Amino acid sequence: MKLGTDVSSLTTTAATAAAQGLSIVIPVYNEAAGLTALHQRIMDLASVLRRRYGLPCEVVYVDDGSTDATLAIANGLAADTLDVQVVSLSRNFGKEAALMAGLDHARRGAVLFMDGDGQHPPTLVEQLVGHWIDGGYDVVYTAKAHRENESFLRRLAVHGFYAVINWGARQKIPEDAGDFRLLSPRAAAALRQLPERNRFFKGLASWIGFRQVRVDYEPAPRAHGVTTFNAGRLLGLSIEGLTSFSVAPLRFASLLGVLLASVAFLFGLSIVWEVWTTGKQVPGYPSLVVGLMTIGGVQLIMIGIVGEYIGKILSELKARPIYFVAEHSEKRSEAEKDAGQSERTAAE
Repeated sequence: MKLGTDVSSLTTTAATAAAQGLSIVIPVYNEAAGLTALHQRIMDLASVLRRRYGLPCEVVYVDDGSTDATLAIANGLAADTLDVQVVSLSRNFGKEAALMAGLDHARRGAVLFMDGDGQHPPTLVEQLVGHWIDGGYDVVYTAKAHRENESFLRRLAVHGFYAVINWGARQKIPEDAGDFRLLSPRAAAALRQLPERNRFFKGLASWIGFRQVRVDYEPAPRAHGVTTFNAGRLLGLSIEGLTSFSVAPLRFASLLGVLLASVAFLFGLSIVWEVWTTGKQVPGYPSLVVGLMTIGGVQLIMIGIVGEYIGKILSELKARPIYFVAEHSEKRSEAEKDAGQSERTAAE
């Protein structure tokens, strides 16, 4: 039985990139206010990429259960310079599921992921495409150039998260890397092969390997509204990422258990030594209670960590689909229609 996948036939050259094209996947959730303006920028970008690289493009909007008019606006967007797909999920499944839905429905070779809030500048995409076509990179990921506008506690939390998730990992996840990235056709094909349902996109995109390059950028201000990622939700996503992609918490629990056992053993030896040398027993009711409470609390924490992983195992065993598509529409651009008509005429 073959346990790997050969994607060497999808290796991109400058000559084959134009034939494979680019799919731009944009998950959207309640982005009605800025979707039309974003789409205009995407169409302008598609025109630039076609002129410079001869690259046909499509955009795949994945509506992740929006409660406003996002879906209606997306269905009404024009397909002037690129194909437009609108994939509407049956409910809000979360960003990781929306990214996977976009990847599954992408028809072109390379896949670019970007957010729908306007903070990922389309003008940067030309640079990412250049790294793919001209530089031969398979994964072109972006990262924040700095976090000076964020609080010290947030910067410390981000640094601590990456330190923990990369602890002992063979393939490190670049710190500050985001979901705004481009995957070559073979990298996208490799990512589709990963079967797990509890997905951590940043980790998986790094784990597949291939030639990767980092591009620093400064996120633009939100075009409208406010972010829905508060401290509690970010903490939940961090726990999801850790338990879905890394065994570092389990290793930490094991090391902490060894440390506590060592301290308890040395403390016991000190008591034996004092009794043997002085003949006096240590009156230790307070220290005994504190020790028991400490060990009990640590045990509960360890049980909770193990429980998180058991929950992930249960989710994988159930093998439920990670998303359901309620509606799917597609519009072909006039340029693609003309190209298809030319091909049919030439064949006749």
